[in-house]
Order: sequence, then structure tokens, then C-alpha cells
Amino acid sequence: MADDVGFGLLLDRAQCLALLRTASLGRVIFTHRAMPAVRPVRFTVVGESVVFAVPEGSPLYAGARDAVVAFEADDFADDLGAGWFVSLLGRAGEFRDSSAAEIACLCPCSSRAGRRFLQIPVEAITGHRMACPAE
Repeated sequence: MADDVGFGLLLDRAQCLALLRTASLGRVIFTHRAMPAVRPVRFTVVGESVVFAVPEGSPLYAGARDAVVAFEADDFADDLGAGWFVSLLGRAGEFRDSSAAEIACLCPCSSRAGRRFLQIPVEAITGHRMACPAE
């Protein structure tokens, strides 16, 4: 179904989660010093949660943990003629499943010391698939 604001085909929850599982880089939107902040993160989807690693002393860890945050991931063709984006809201919290947490840390750094894993359970999710019509 097309949405009413021109963003393309509106996706359902299952479609949004399936698309998130194909991506590995997203953006966490949180509050830092009473202002909106955005940080890119490598992530994975575990069940219906987005999981990512952050340095324990970082503004992202301090601002996102136990707070309602937004998350966005997308994939677009180089000419921006086709692609998708998914946005979600949820309360971020510690992710304590150490076996799955190792999967979530996709960064190439050798040291895991000082890293914590956060998860954002999906409370609300929206997504759109866009394509330019054939001429």
C-alpha cells in the first residue's frame, strides 16, 4: 500500500524486521546534554530487538541506556532511485546474552574491553520501500 506522504510503499512489521536483518549499519538517535544526537552503529537483529556494541563511557551509552531512543537503517541504490528505510522506537537497555552479544559486535577492533551491548526492543516500527517508476 502506498502511504499518503509520498515515501513509497508502506511496509508492515514483518517486512521491516526482515529488511533490518539484511543491514549491518544503522543510526541511533538519542538525547545528549538535552539535545538530539545521532551515532552510527554496527548492529544485528536478535528476535525483535536491535543489538549493538558501544564503549561504556561514551555519550551514546550514557544517553541511550534506559531511555526511549529511535533507530534507523536504510539501503538505497547509488542513484537514489530505489531503496528502503526502516525507523523504530524503543527503550534501550543492557543486552546480557553474551553469546549473541559477540555476534552483535561486528566491529573489526581486536579489543572488546570496555564495551557494553545495548538492545532496543521494537515498540513501534515503520518502513517504506521506494522505487522510481519506469519512464
